[in-house]
Amino acid sequence: MKFMPSEMMLVAIAAGEKARLHAPPNPWVGAVVVTDQGVVVGEGHTQAPGESHAEIEALRRAGARARGATLVVTLEPCCHVGRTGPCVEAIVEAGIARVIVGTLDPDSRVSGRGVELLKASGVDVEVGIEEQLVRTQLAPYLWHRITGRPYVVLKVASTLDGVVAMADGTSQWITGEDARRDSHVLRAASQAILVGAGTVRTDDPVLTARLDDIILEPLRVVLGEAPANAKVRPCLERSGDLGLILDELGEHDVLQLLVEGGPATASEFLEQGLVNHVVWYLAPAFAGARGTAGALRSLTTSTMDSLRRGRIVGVQRIDEDIRVDVEV
Repeated sequence: MKFMPSEMMLVAIAAGEKARLHAPPNPWVGAVVVTDQGVVVGEGHTQAPGESHAEIEALRRAGARARGATLVVTLEPCCHVGRTGPCVEAIVEAGIARVIVGTLDPDSRVSGRGVELLKASGVDVEVGIEEQLVRTQLAPYLWHRITGRPYVVLKVASTLDGVVAMADGTSQWITGEDARRDSHVLRAASQAILVGAGTVRTDDPVLTARLDDIILEPLRVVLGEAPANAKVRPCLERSGDLGLILDELGEHDVLQLLVEGGPATASEFLEQGLVNHVVWYLAPAFAGARGTAGALRSLTTSTMDSLRRGRIVGVQRIDEDIRVDVEV
């Protein structure tokens, strides 16, 4: 074998990224077919729901060259009949000799059975290549399959001293145009966006994802009641237990929920330990505490031991602003 499995997995990961916006509720999987000489003869990623999976796309492009070759795929191939046929059968029929898998699929219909069936059919299987990178890429899907709830991303845009609204109540715009454009990519990667009714009354947001000439409309969720003429309508209005709301959204195939609410909503999600990931945009500006609204002003921390700590997983400069990604 004249190729490094980890290098081919990076190619598969890049292919999977092409499917992030259109694959949900399916996972955004990438796959490549590579010969023993290290030549990639087929590459594919998950298509829209009801269409082919990444493995099928890669095998189709490889054609007869798939026989005796290696399939490198980010997620364990499926072995059940859903909207499409099982990928395991197609892999065996194509004559693939070896399958390299990034991580197992926790979906109860798969969960190791795809690997077992491949091995039983005489296919050599290796699992766990670049697994951490794959699990990071597929984090919303994996979390949803394990918990039944969406992966919660909290988005905040503030001054360097953590202020999200000025003394007169205005909040648009703290960050620059490029940072706001980046936040629309976050929206596009989310199947639902949640804000509080206070944000709707104050800002009257549309909560669509605008990417150049493309406008995407995730499910819009309001905590409380939105005014009758609010731009966010049609929307899902809910109140009460946040956990139950997340359960409901999970049942509606929301893999990733973007929380864009104001200080009260953001604080409540953090207080209850319901946030998986924070994306914090920081503008090089200072507002001060008097009369302004802090991003987490409703959050209380009584002692240093109870301080909520996360792990910084990314820092990116976007024009004059900074994006900080934190796993919590």
